[in-house]
Amino acid sequence: MSLIRLAIPKGSLQTSTIDLFKDAGWAISTSSRSYFPTIDDPEIECALVRAQEISRYVESGLFDLALTGKDWILENNSDVVEVADLIYSKVTHRPAKWVLAVDNKSGIQKVEDLEGKKISTELVNFTKQFFKQRNINVEVEFSWGATEAKVVEGLADAIVEVTETGSTIKAHNLKIVDVLLVTNTKLIANKEAWRDPEKRAKINQISLMLKSALQATGMVGLKMNAPKDKLDAIIKMLPSLTSPTVSPLHDSHWYSLEIIINESHSRDLMPELLKAGARGIIEYPLKKVLDS
Repeated sequence: MSLIRLAIPKGSLQTSTIDLFKDAGWAISTSSRSYFPTIDDPEIECALVRAQEISRYVESGLFDLALTGKDWILENNSDVVEVADLIYSKVTHRPAKWVLAVDNKSGIQKVEDLEGKKISTELVNFTKQFFKQRNINVEVEFSWGATEAKVVEGLADAIVEVTETGSTIKAHNLKIVDVLLVTNTKLIANKEAWRDPEKRAKINQISLMLKSALQATGMVGLKMNAPKDKLDAIIKMLPSLTSPTVSPLHDSHWYSLEIIINESHSRDLMPELLKAGARGIIEYPLKKVLDS
């Protein structure tokens, strides 16, 4: 049995990652005193690692598999296998983006206006490359945190910072000049592990189940009974991934229908189905949706 060494991002993505694995079928337990969570799968061992460092450790072979951001893969210029995109922000459902921001009162309107200026960011290498490609000379320094405050305190002329909604940027009286990168979470693998048939099979299993859990997010199943004389009209009302499942009941005048829909649609659809003649309408949650 080949053991998969899995790195879980420590910090802001930790809880959502563990929740995602739970939805996919794996129970991960953490302790405040340990960087090595337990998982109910003898073929996997886990460790908590800063997302900023994960891709380097996967490339070196310290881990076989991990979840980290596209931004940190680019920042570290890591040579890894990108197995799957995992966009799982259940709070905003918006992709995170790295933006260039300056003081509202500054005269800086575009990227070119930063010639000779100082920029503070945690995404140093990517930011340097961004300006180099545009032949704009800037000084880029690493920020250890509280990056938004660097402009306010006069420590930098601009910042490059990650945001989802932009609310923190605006709260510091900053304006966004440009978007440098739109990022999302990726499932990545070490190249040697990917070439190992046993490890690759396990990695593909994990990838499939994580994606099935994500696909089920915000989806519900609906079941109902419909009279034969109103069946066609009710079917026309039903959105679904493909087409509804229709099964005859013991009473030949009735059919059972089952569909998968977006949860937000059910609140409007269910009363209309009842008016159209459907009976015994049941909504149930989904944990996984597998599709080709």
